[in-house]
Amino acid sequence: MKNRNYEVWAPLATRVDLNVEGTAVPLESAGGGTWVVPAGTTVDASAGTRYGYQIDGGDLLPDPRSRRQPDGVHGASAVFDDSEFEWTDAAWTGRQLAGGIIYEMHVGTFTPEGTLDSAIERLDYLVDLGIDFVEVLPVNSFNGTHNWGYDGVLWYSVQETYGGPAAYQRFVDACHARGLAVIQDVVYNHLGPSGNYLPVYGPYLHSESANTWGSSVNLDEAEVRRYILDNALMWLGDFHVDALRLDAVHALVDTATPHILQELAQEADALSAHVRRPLTLIAESDMNDASIVTPREANGLGLAAQWSDDYHHALHVALTGETSGYYADFASLEALAKVSTRGFFHDGTFSSFRKRDHGAPIDPVMPAWRLVTFSQDHDQIGNRAAGDRLTETLDYGQLAIAAVLTVCSPFTPMLFMGEEFGATTPWQFFTSHPEPELGKATAEGRIAEFEAMGWDPDTVPDPQDPQTFERSKLDWSSVESGDHARLLALYRELIAVRRAVPAFSDPDFAHLRASFDDDTRWFRVERDDVSIVVNFGLETLSLPVLEATVILATDDAATVTGTVLSLPAHSAVILQH
Repeated sequence: MKNRNYEVWAPLATRVDLNVEGTAVPLESAGGGTWVVPAGTTVDASAGTRYGYQIDGGDLLPDPRSRRQPDGVHGASAVFDDSEFEWTDAAWTGRQLAGGIIYEMHVGTFTPEGTLDSAIERLDYLVDLGIDFVEVLPVNSFNGTHNWGYDGVLWYSVQETYGGPAAYQRFVDACHARGLAVIQDVVYNHLGPSGNYLPVYGPYLHSESANTWGSSVNLDEAEVRRYILDNALMWLGDFHVDALRLDAVHALVDTATPHILQELAQEADALSAHVRRPLTLIAESDMNDASIVTPREANGLGLAAQWSDDYHHALHVALTGETSGYYADFASLEALAKVSTRGFFHDGTFSSFRKRDHGAPIDPVMPAWRLVTFSQDHDQIGNRAAGDRLTETLDYGQLAIAAVLTVCSPFTPMLFMGEEFGATTPWQFFTSHPEPELGKATAEGRIAEFEAMGWDPDTVPDPQDPQTFERSKLDWSSVESGDHARLLALYRELIAVRRAVPAFSDPDFAHLRASFDDDTRWFRVERDDVSIVVNFGLETLSLPVLEATVILATDDAATVTGTVLSLPAHSAVILQH
C-alpha cells in the first residue's frame, strides 16, 4: 500500500516533512493549509508502518488523525488498516434508543485486566441482565496507562493499553453478535494536558476562551469543525458504533449557523440513511435546554437525547438526604415529583447553586425517552471526594428503591457498571500522568477543589497513586453472594417488567402523575394503569390505593388488602390497577 493517509492540515507551517520509519519525505502544499505527498513520490503505508510529521524542521509529531499510537501519545503513529478485520455484523440492524436501557462502563475498571478483549467476556452477563446499549467511556489515546478517558489528545486512535483499534473492532463486533448496541463517549470540547500537539499544526484551540478543562476548541475554523465531524463519522462508520454520547456540549463555544451539534446530527442522519440502521447522538448538557433534542424540522438542533442531571439530583437527595452544593434545591420530594412528570426541575426557576434562573420547560409533546436518567453515573460517583457509591451509605431497601425508580422511570434508564449488584468498590478519580509536575498539580488541584467545598482533604485519594485506580476496579467475586445477588436478581426482574408492561415504555408526558408527602416520606408516580409507590421513610405506612395487583415488591412484607397498601420502611412496590 502506498501513500495511504499521508495528508495533513498544517496551515501554520512553512515546511512539513513526512517521516516514515526514519526517512524524511518533504511534502508539498495543496492549498488551504493542506500538505500532501508530491505526485510521483511513493511512500510505504503498509499496516504497522511508523510515521509522523515534522513541522518546520521540528521534532517528529504524531498524526492528528492517527488511528494507532503503539508507543503512546508522544511517539510515532502507526498505519492501521481497518479493512483487515472481518466483520460478522452484516445482519445487524441496530437499536432505536426508545425503550432501551443503557449500561455505562469504563474499560480500564470494568474487568481486572482492564482491556476491551476482557470486556467481551462479560457481555453475556449484560445480555442476561437485559441491557440494550453498552456505553463506553472515552477510549481515545491519552498519556499514561490509565485515566477516566477525558484527557484524550488523539481523538482518532484507541488507547493502546485497552488493546488498540483492532481490539475495539472485536469488541463492537462481539456486542452486535449478542444484540447489544454500542454508545461511544466522545469529547469534543477540550483536549488533555499532555500530548496535545494540535496547536503546532494549526489553530485548533481558541486562545481567547477557555472552559473548566483548558482552552476551548476553535469552532470558528472550518477545518477544525471538519476534524470533529470526520471523527464522529469514523466511530459510526468505520467502527460500526451505534451511538455517540457527546461530552459537556455546554462547553462548546459556537456562534456559527448551523451549530456544530446540528451539523453532527445532519451528518449522522445521512450516514444512518445510507447504512440503514439507527445512529443516535446523545448530549451531556447542563443547560436544561430541550432545543438540543428538538427535531431540526421544529427548529431544534436535532440530537436524539440528552442526559438529565436533575433527575439524578432529585433521586439522590430523596435517598440520602444530602442537600449541600447543587443538591440544595432538591430537598423536598416535590423535586422528585416534578422531574418524574416534567423532565427538568430547573425549567426557568431560580437555581441557588448557580445564583440565577436556569433552564426552560420541556414541551410535553416531546417523547420522554429523549431524556437519559440515572441514580448513579461516572461523574456523580467519581466527582465525590472519596468516589463513594450509594452502597457506602444506603441499606438494601434504599438501593432497591433506587433500582425501581431508575429502571422504571418514564425516561431512558442508564445504569453505571456494578450498580446492578450493589458494588462496594469506589469509583475514584484516577490519573497516570508520567510528568511529575503534572501529576503533582493534578493531585493538589483535586485536594484544593474539595477543601473549598468543605470536604476533609484527608478523604481525597491521590489521583496519581496506582492504588486509587486499582481500588476502582469492579470486584466480580461478590456478584452471587448475599444482598449483591438479591439486588442483581431485582434489577433483572425490573428490566423484565419494564419490557412486559407497555406503560413503562410509554413516552407520553401527558400520562404521568406524581404525588408525595414530605412528612411521612411516601412518593407515588403513576401512568396509564400502573403506579410505583415508595416509602423513603423509617416507618411502615398504610396508604390508600385503588384496587390493584402487586406486580413487584422490593420487600415481601408489602401487601394490598382491599384498597389499603401496607408498605414497609425503605421499600417500593409496583401496582397494576
